[in-house]
Order: sequence, then structure tokens, then C-alpha cells
Amino acid sequence: MQRLTVAGRLLITVLILAGIYFGFRYFGGNAALKKLQPKDKEYSESQTMPRTDDKTAEGTVEESQASDNGSSDEATNSQPQKAFTYTAPEPQNGALKGVVELGASGFNSFIVRVDDQKRWKLEKAEFGNSLVLENMATDDDVRSGLKSYIGKMLDFGVGGRNIHFVVSSGAVKAEGTQKIIKVLKSLNYFVNTVTPEQEGQLALRSVLPAEYADNSFVTDIGSGNTKISWRTGGSTKALETYGSKYFQEGATDEKVAEEVQAKAKQVPSDHRQTCFIIGGVPFELAKAVRKGKERYTVLDAPSAYKLENAKSKAGLNIYKAIAEGTGCNQFVFDWDANFTIGYLLTLK
Repeated sequence: MQRLTVAGRLLITVLILAGIYFGFRYFGGNAALKKLQPKDKEYSESQTMPRTDDKTAEGTVEESQASDNGSSDEATNSQPQKAFTYTAPEPQNGALKGVVELGASGFNSFIVRVDDQKRWKLEKAEFGNSLVLENMATDDDVRSGLKSYIGKMLDFGVGGRNIHFVVSSGAVKAEGTQKIIKVLKSLNYFVNTVTPEQEGQLALRSVLPAEYADNSFVTDIGSGNTKISWRTGGSTKALETYGSKYFQEGATDEKVAEEVQAKAKQVPSDHRQTCFIIGGVPFELAKAVRKGKERYTVLDAPSAYKLENAKSKAGLNIYKAIAEGTGCNQFVFDWDANFTIGYLLTLK
């Protein structure tokens, strides 16, 4: 080695290093180098993205996305609701009429303009007024409250003879309601009471458009009871079931859902295209999705709503049971209709 020139020594050194390098690569150096690469650059076969012609892979991705979004029912909530484009006819030269509902949770009042063809338009509404029901221990308290309440309707232009009072079927037995009926009679007002069946028939009369009479039904979810009604031939069929305060009676969600579904399944299959729905809890559901000042609001599927208080949850349970019992997927809330307006439409 000492006899070699400097150039010779350098050449031998280069050859040895080259041999070591190629040997390293041949016996697994590539794998070692790959391990030094950043992790986000590494893909295994199981992580390969699906090809556009790989239908199985596409199905797997869609299933995974549905799981991430929740249940299949919740996934369908993102789909647009079926459009509802009906416009109610306007009354022609109608007269003002007023009606007050004595309900299980308070007073609702409505002033409508009605013509001789029973076309009507809501002019004023007041919901949930419970002044007359609460903190009025004596008949004089009730009388004073009622006079003030009636006075507002007179000031709006409703004639005294055109103001009517109707007691909902869920409020008839309430002690406070009986006191109010007594005072109204002392003021020379006649108080109309209705059975659950009559209430369901009146609700249908106010909310169901003639164009939908042969393929749709009506639901009125009240505090004391729920009414389900539909037209059959020349008459109206109405069924009663639990209201949204059923939890106060000790009834369980499961028991109520079972009974409501059983009642809902009695709606003929050819009358399940659309459900026109009214009542206190449907009002809450519609308020969450209403667009502008539209009269008709298409509700979201029951699984889309997350409600907090007991009455709202109970009403939602009833809504869900009706949807499942009928298979109807279009529930339309009418912001103007009420069964007491249906009563006005029965008058001459």
C-alpha cells in the first residue's frame, strides 16, 4: 500500500466506498430510507382512495358519511322539503267576526273577515293569553278581565253580536273554565262547548283546502287532546287521542306513541299525501323553520327537532307517532287556522 501513489490510494478508497453504498441499497437500504420519510406521504393499500369506477368503494364512503352525520333519519333531514304552493282564496266584501277559544292553557282570540262563500282571512290573532285564567280568584276579577278582552275586539270593529266564545274539548272540565263560562253568561254571551269529535271536524273545516279533501288529513295537537280528522264521502271522520300534556297524567312516551300510531293508522292510505297540522306544539315547530311571513310552513321531520321543555317534547312524540303511523312525509302548518274559526264558518 505504501508503494502506491497518492492517486492510486484515492482510487482504491473510492471503489471501496462505492461497493459499500451499492451493497447497502441492495440489502434493504431503500426500506430504511422510506422509514425516514414524513408520515403524511405514506399510503397503504387499505388507505387508497376509491376510483371513480369502483362502485363498492363509493358505497363504503357514502355509508361512512351517513354514520358520521347520525342516524339515517337525521341524514334525510338535510334533503329539501317538498314544495307547498297553495294560496288560500281571499274573501270578497266579507264581514268581521270574532271568536275566543277557552283552551286548557289559556285564551286564543281570532278576528276574521268572512264572505257569503265562506272564504275567510285572518285579520288579527292573539295566542296564549291567560290573564283571565290566572290570578283572578273572584267572579268580579274574571268579569273585569273579560270585559277588557271583549273591549279590544269591539275597538277593532267587530260587532257585539259577532263575538263568539268556544270552549275546547280539553278545557271543559277545568275548574277555571267553568268559572269563566258562568261570568260570560252573566254578560249575555253564549258559550259553545264542543266534543273532541266536533273539534276535529271544525279544525278540518278551517284548515283543509277543498283541493286536498280527497288525499290529505288534518291533525290538531292540543294540550288536552289531539284530534286526527279526514273527509270521507260527504262526512268528516275525527278521532281523539292524547294531548301534549299527557305527562301530567302519568302516561309514558311509549304508551302514548303506541296509541297515537294506532289511531293514525286508521287514516285511509289514499288520504296520506299531506297532513295539515295546527296546535300549540306544531306552532313551535313551524316557528323554527318559517320563511318570512308565509301562511303555510312545511315542518321538518320529527328527528330534526331538539326540544327542551316537557310539553314540547310530548308534542314532538305525538307528531313523530303520527308521521310513523301514516307514513306521511309532508306536514303543513297553517299559521292562520284554528278550530274556532271552523266554528265561525258554520254560522250563517
